[in-house]
Amino acid sequence: MPFTVAIDGPAAAGKGTISRAVAAHFGFRHLDTGLLYRATGARVIAGEEPLAAAQALVPEDLDRQGLRTAAVADAASKVAAIPEVRAALLAFQRQFARLGAGAVLDGRDIGTVVCPEAEVKLFVTASPEIRARRRFDELRADGDDTDFETVLADVRARDDRDAGRADAPMRAAEDAVVIDTTELDIDAAVARAVEAVSARYGAV
Repeated sequence: MPFTVAIDGPAAAGKGTISRAVAAHFGFRHLDTGLLYRATGARVIAGEEPLAAAQALVPEDLDRQGLRTAAVADAASKVAAIPEVRAALLAFQRQFARLGAGAVLDGRDIGTVVCPEAEVKLFVTASPEIRARRRFDELRADGDDTDFETVLADVRARDDRDAGRADAPMRAAEDAVVIDTTELDIDAAVARAVEAVSARYGAV
């Protein structure tokens, strides 16, 4: 029987790193659903309409260069607030979740909307300041000439947009295990996630 792990949380909380580590630990497939929205956002920046961009996505789009830039992240958050775009990408995510022995999906609404019946739900979070610092360091390492206050403002604006949208707002599922990485290093955060999954995986 397929086993699904849903991992949600705001940007730069560490959910992507944790998701990949959990998938590798258990031998599950992994999908960063944010890439679906980033790829759609990149198409919109290139001149396509949001819904048409979402409907035209192909797997190769997820491997495009430049999907981690601040401009694409901003576009992704905006298209993710469009109900029709979310609906267009929903079937792809749900199909992925139930293929094979197990899958880990990370995003903003996996445990609440995409896979509400997931066997394990995690919500990975951290303070806006810590997340902005992590994002700032990533951007500077990639050669992006920005400043911390701008990144912090972007993080807070994206949080407000993701949590405040009418369709599938970002929130922790009622039965989600919350992992706050504000004062955790990545090894400790991954260990908590693996422990939470192991507790359920051994029981099915």
